[in-house]
Amino acid sequence: MCGIVGYIGDRECADVLVDGLRKLEYRGYDSAGIAVFQNGKIVVEKSKGKLDNLEEKMAKDGKPSGHCGIGHTRWATHGEPSDINSHPHGNKRVSIVHNGIIENYKQIKEFLIAQGYGFESETDTETVAKLLDYYYDGNPIETIGKMMDKVRGSYAFGIMFRDFPDSLFAVRKESPLIVGLGENENFIASDVTPILKYTKNYYLLEPGEIAVLKRDGVKVVTPENEEIEKEVLTADWDVDAAEKGGYAHFMLKEINEQPSVIKTTISPRIQDGMPYLEESGLTIEMLKNYRRIFIVACGTAMHAGLVGKYIIEKLARIEVTVDIASEFRYRDPLIEEGDLVILVSQSGETADTYAALKLAKERGATTLSIVNVKGSTIAREADIVIYTHAGPEISVASTKAYSVQLSIMYLLAFEIAYAKGKITKERCMELTKQLVEIPDRLSEVLVLKERCQFIASRLVNADSLLYIGRGLDYALSMEGSLKLKEISYIHSESYAAGELKHGTISLVTDDMPVIAVATQSDLLEKTISNVKEVKARGAKVTVICKEDAEIGKDVANHLITLPVMEDVLMPMLAAVPMQYIAYYTAVLKGCDVDQPRNLAKSVTVE
Repeated sequence: MCGIVGYIGDRECADVLVDGLRKLEYRGYDSAGIAVFQNGKIVVEKSKGKLDNLEEKMAKDGKPSGHCGIGHTRWATHGEPSDINSHPHGNKRVSIVHNGIIENYKQIKEFLIAQGYGFESETDTETVAKLLDYYYDGNPIETIGKMMDKVRGSYAFGIMFRDFPDSLFAVRKESPLIVGLGENENFIASDVTPILKYTKNYYLLEPGEIAVLKRDGVKVVTPENEEIEKEVLTADWDVDAAEKGGYAHFMLKEINEQPSVIKTTISPRIQDGMPYLEESGLTIEMLKNYRRIFIVACGTAMHAGLVGKYIIEKLARIEVTVDIASEFRYRDPLIEEGDLVILVSQSGETADTYAALKLAKERGATTLSIVNVKGSTIAREADIVIYTHAGPEISVASTKAYSVQLSIMYLLAFEIAYAKGKITKERCMELTKQLVEIPDRLSEVLVLKERCQFIASRLVNADSLLYIGRGLDYALSMEGSLKLKEISYIHSESYAAGELKHGTISLVTDDMPVIAVATQSDLLEKTISNVKEVKARGAKVTVICKEDAEIGKDVANHLITLPVMEDVLMPMLAAVPMQYIAYYTAVLKGCDVDQPRNLAKSVTVE
């Protein structure tokens, strides 16, 4: 959600900034802008819409030329998308870019208006720019410190002062920000993807720390100007991982990366044929003693949690509650010491999930984070962290991150079940062996793309459709439905197949598409009965099932058959055709697959 880049060095700053912002497009945005020091002045160019609009505007106005500047892609919160509301904001003395939300901006704005300041935009960010100008007395660190004392909310700021053309300043609270360390050049960015082209070394800026960047070095200080020693981190992603690599879209690339990233994620966590999570600090004894488990997440990560609930309860016979993070803390959950709260987040910066983590810690529960981004806020602040090794996921619609989250859920389920004596060591080893085989089985599923493309051609003109399933298939169908609606903009809902007669079947009309997930052998007959109910009312049904399932032509119009594995592991395979169907439907409709409208990759505000 929003993206920040900043650069100081010998290169043409505008080129570096725009290139960096392109690497952050996946975060979601509706306007873009840059500010560059040029001949002693701060020159700003900004535009509503995509980066192409900004480049067209600069081609007309003249691209700013200089070696120090800041850039931003904005996802509108305060004020509609427009040129005026785009970042950077400020005046001749100061210019800033901002990720986050300023909660008390109205009070600050009223105060500044009383001091004679005028405002052009509807944004909360402009109030901070003007507040910095109000406090500025020639000392940037002191000025930023006074601003921090006054402002409430979440933020990451890139800041330029006209009087310091050889310096960039940055500060954060909750919203993520890193400082890239190059050779005679340095950077700020929302994450590592914009800097990989230039360097893999970076500082992770902690809340309240102020970074001062010059061409030949970086200093990190407190608001009292006391220098802080920082650990240099090294990104383990290479620049190719953040490129399309010949695929038409990042989403298609990331679907096809799933076998390799699952293998990379699970291989270090298996020892002598058994799950081994002690490298994360999670011991058998700990797993044995947890009384209840809560899984808290948003969106796709929450759907991975639902699959986790089914398999943990089935195998380990321990109560698992899954919560949408945005609801978790507001329902005053009954968590206490002895409970395990699992927080799942690709970015590790999801605001609602982070708030849930803080609540769980306050209540005395053990917190375990499952995240993809090393050093992220949720990873650092949880008691235990298990990293998923998906690499950068650029497409807004999550695919490979979902799969690696599922793979961790399986390892947890197997080890908890063994720790509690609900399955034998032999059974645990057998399940683990099958999990290890998943990458090979997925390679077989990936060849179904043409079949899925055909199914997509049948959906492209639909106004609405249903996904149905039972048990694990229902949990999986929720993710399939979300994928389709978020990138193709077709209204889609997921329902437990057994609930159809309790109201939903009234929506079924002639030729309405229905996608039924039917991979669970013990529920197959019941699911087929539900499929027949919608078929009898005119629905056009696609069934996703095992290749040995006996499903007649009277049941389904179309079949997608998958390699046979044990029921509990089938979600790992069945996710892929639903990802393909969503992808090809969006492509056929001409949608922006990687950057769907109104969506952001990392939701860092509530």
